[in-house]
Amino acid sequence: MRIDFDPDQCHVNDFYKLLTSVVVPRPIAWISTTDRDRTCDNLAPHSFFTVSCVSPPIVQFTSVGRKDSVRNVEATGEFVVNLACEHLFEQVNATATDFPYGVSEFDEVGIAREPSLRVRAPRVAGSPVALECALHSTVRLGDSTVVFGRVVHAAVSEAVLVDGRPDVRRLRPLARLGGNEWSTVGETLEIQRIPVERWRHR
Repeated sequence: MRIDFDPDQCHVNDFYKLLTSVVVPRPIAWISTTDRDRTCDNLAPHSFFTVSCVSPPIVQFTSVGRKDSVRNVEATGEFVVNLACEHLFEQVNATATDFPYGVSEFDEVGIAREPSLRVRAPRVAGSPVALECALHSTVRLGDSTVVFGRVVHAAVSEAVLVDGRPDVRRLRPLARLGGNEWSTVGETLEIQRIPVERWRHR
């Protein structure tokens, strides 16, 4: 038996909780930005995050509400996606605190910065992967803003590379689940796709 949920009949927060409990696990874009005057750096996790395009390389994240990340991206046209990994779990969560605009999460939480190569926003020094992005476009959808960024540079720690490719067992990425739940990488499965010419002969 199934229980039916009509989004038009549910409170928006209740249906939000349902969606975020079902669309799991969600990778986290740990977005660093700076304001127009480069006087305050912002850092916040966004769990509505994915790859949008390969050529050119474009990633996207969604900000529910008008968060500081979006304000800074619109003002400067730049941002950095830092990998949110297991050993930074508490710091990632702390940067979700609703600090007022003008307060830097880097400073408040005690997170070390490092300069980016192609954009003005700093990178998280302790994160093994940083995708430096130039704003491609934004789309307003109801109460949210989808931000598309063209990746103009990727900086990857040598320690997480295996045969030239980032290895998930070394990256140890965090993911968001429902409520206050998070997940880490557990058992990984590997399987090859079946070419169509082999499908009937498998």
